[in-house]
Amino acid sequence: MKKGKKYQDALKLVEKGKIYTIDEAVPLLKKTSVTKFDSTVDVSFRLNVNPTLADQLIRGTLVLPHGSGKTKRVLALTNGKQDEAKAAGADFVGGKELIEKIQKENWFDYDVIVATPDMMGELGKMGRILGPKGLMPNPKTGTVTMAIGNAITEIKKGKISYRVDKDANLNISIGRCSFSDADLADNLKAVCEAIVKSRPSTVKGSFILNCVAHTTMGPGLKITFDGRN
Repeated sequence: MKKGKKYQDALKLVEKGKIYTIDEAVPLLKKTSVTKFDSTVDVSFRLNVNPTLADQLIRGTLVLPHGSGKTKRVLALTNGKQDEAKAAGADFVGGKELIEKIQKENWFDYDVIVATPDMMGELGKMGRILGPKGLMPNPKTGTVTMAIGNAITEIKKGKISYRVDKDANLNISIGRCSFSDADLADNLKAVCEAIVKSRPSTVKGSFILNCVAHTTMGPGLKITFDGRN
């Protein structure tokens, strides 16, 4: 598919074959943004893993130093900690009645579900509904916890979840073009460090095969950073 003139002009600013440091890449990412709106900045990794193996299914959470630029709507499901959830800023708070609302009304006006363990008996029955949408709470991502207030606060501050796909690719949003260069660089460095630390001991050779940063509809920039391999 032929790219538009704005994209072609932006592509001319990218040096062919060059691998950019994070500090070089961030200002160039903003220059090569081609949208009229405040573009999202993403980083994509190609990993040397086999996601079908449990120890190589790369997933985790991270609180970005300067947030993601996206305000997530949080649904808190709990019986005994509803006041705590409301105080932490949850957008919707309730118990079994909200689970029934999801079932009966196909209700999905939220981005994240956080639940206390006592709710998982009912929620667990909804795997076919919530699973494909990536909404099922999970202790590994901190969305099933008794410390529900802390979990909601972290999400509101910019906590993100990431998971490698079946083709060993991983994409993470790190902010928006309106962020300062320093804030975007901090977020990008934090993500890169987190992925480096997630390297399974069973992986031989290079772990991160490729790393590309890009804005919405903008050209990609190959990135290098300490500990890449």
